[in-house]
Amino acid sequence: MKYCLYFLLFALFVVGGVAEPATGQSRDWRNIANGHAIYSNGYIDQPYVVVLPDGSWLCVFTTGSGTESTPGQHIVSTRSHDRGKTWSDPVDIEPSSGPSASWATPYLTSFGRVYVFYDYNGDNIQTLDGKPIRHNSEMGWYCYKYSDDQGATWSDRFRLPMPKAPVDYHNDFKGSVQLFWGIDKPIRFGDHQMIFAFTRLGKYVQSDGEGWFYRSSNIDVEKDPRKLNWELLPKGDVGIRNPAYGSIQEEFNTVALNNGDLYCMLRTTMGFSADSYSQDGGETWTMPVAATYTPGGTQRLKNPRACPRVFKCSNGKYVFWFHNQGSKGYQGRNPVWVSGGVEKDGKLYWSQPEILLYDTDTKVNGMSYPDFIEQDGQFWFTETQKTTARVHPVDKALLEGMWGQAENRSLYKQGIIFHQTPENRGQSYALKGLPGLRESGFTLDFWVRLPDNRPDMPILQALDEEGKGFSISTTGKQSLRLTLTDGRTTNSWESDSAALSLNHLHHVAFVVDGASDIISVIVDDKLCDGGPYRDYGWGRIDRALDRLSPDNALSLQVGPALKSVTIYDHYLTTSQCIGNYRAGLAGAK
Repeated sequence: MKYCLYFLLFALFVVGGVAEPATGQSRDWRNIANGHAIYSNGYIDQPYVVVLPDGSWLCVFTTGSGTESTPGQHIVSTRSHDRGKTWSDPVDIEPSSGPSASWATPYLTSFGRVYVFYDYNGDNIQTLDGKPIRHNSEMGWYCYKYSDDQGATWSDRFRLPMPKAPVDYHNDFKGSVQLFWGIDKPIRFGDHQMIFAFTRLGKYVQSDGEGWFYRSSNIDVEKDPRKLNWELLPKGDVGIRNPAYGSIQEEFNTVALNNGDLYCMLRTTMGFSADSYSQDGGETWTMPVAATYTPGGTQRLKNPRACPRVFKCSNGKYVFWFHNQGSKGYQGRNPVWVSGGVEKDGKLYWSQPEILLYDTDTKVNGMSYPDFIEQDGQFWFTETQKTTARVHPVDKALLEGMWGQAENRSLYKQGIIFHQTPENRGQSYALKGLPGLRESGFTLDFWVRLPDNRPDMPILQALDEEGKGFSISTTGKQSLRLTLTDGRTTNSWESDSAALSLNHLHHVAFVVDGASDIISVIVDDKLCDGGPYRDYGWGRIDRALDRLSPDNALSLQVGPALKSVTIYDHYLTTSQCIGNYRAGLAGAK
């Protein structure tokens, strides 16, 4: 029965960019079950897409019947003529019977040829110091093939030149084998130039990473693959890395800025992504530093050891895929968050983030290695959970909300079930229409001024006669705690410590997103991300909770510190909450 349900979900029809699920299933396009399956196998990774001249999509990916980096791992292509709803049978780019072939990234030339660049264990390395090794997919030759018939067949194999550098001579093989891999989809920039980043490694299996780039100035005009010119950048014998960030600096990826510069994002194990700029076409780069929402700012773009991908849209704006949490390992890739970027004076400014995709099964690690597709004003993301790759239509309003976040001063007025600027703070109000969490959740949006730092001061509560409902109180840490209870299960989450200044008027929104099972908190114009005190600024809702009060007969009481309160019958986006803040207290009246 489970597999039949999955099949129905994958066959959903897309209307207006949002997947329509089977009857009785969540209609939330962010739920990955509402995406369309590209392929399932023991292992599948990096499902990257190019839109072909006829409007169809060609996707290349790494796959195998076993788990990652086991025998039979190879690269394939598949095609969709209906914008990702259905896909053709995969075509081998490299066969499963040969040496390991992995991490294919595609590039569409101006004359319609598709190249793929990939790792190929051409020397079939199977041992290190006489001992068998398993993870042999990030070593060997950097190769490429091309297709002139939209992925139906692929050319002979060609090898990219990779002169040895100190990083190679220092590796476990003393340079006789080179260690590297790439997740960067090549981009066009300048006058017919193409560039893509990759990671070279100084130690098996994934350590001492540094960023390098291949640049070609004639790939868009030269049809003889033997005459392509290749430059290995940056100039010199050391790739880009920051010694202060330790061994793990990898999965470099690039976009071309509107002013002609290049921007690069990478992952670390420091709990944040790092970024770097080049003003000379990739020949030299700034020292990578912690990526922040504003250039030189203090709020970092938190990310674990997971792929942080940056994409550019045709409108000259940007999207950043990350996980908005600062743990150090591979875990915690569910949910996925995105931030919208705008360029000012050659620098990127990132919006406060939104949830893009989630899986209701929190036992799985989550989604990663995405691609971004734009066609005819619509947007899609691909992703993989390592056994199934999917494509997801994206509500354009989410992206536009992030891109316009800094200028948004509009009070959001849809779905209000309660609004009051109470004159008598001791008065009680009847709260009706609070939905169950499995329906949509709700948002508590209010203005508050804390007179002191005492704990357990009531701010807002809505309880029935048995004490079921929700309450907000102070913590004694210049933060607020939301508690949800149905009498059997109690769930609470706090805003970041020191997020609220005493005797200062703040706008606070607790977003109880029942679809994704996430509670997030926005204080003024910032989404709580844990700051320096904790890895996460958002928390999970216990799935045992649904309707807090069976009769929904809640009595709402407003504490003396609260100046205005608005309650919505659904989750608000981060952008909508920030718009409410910028509209000001006067706008809330």
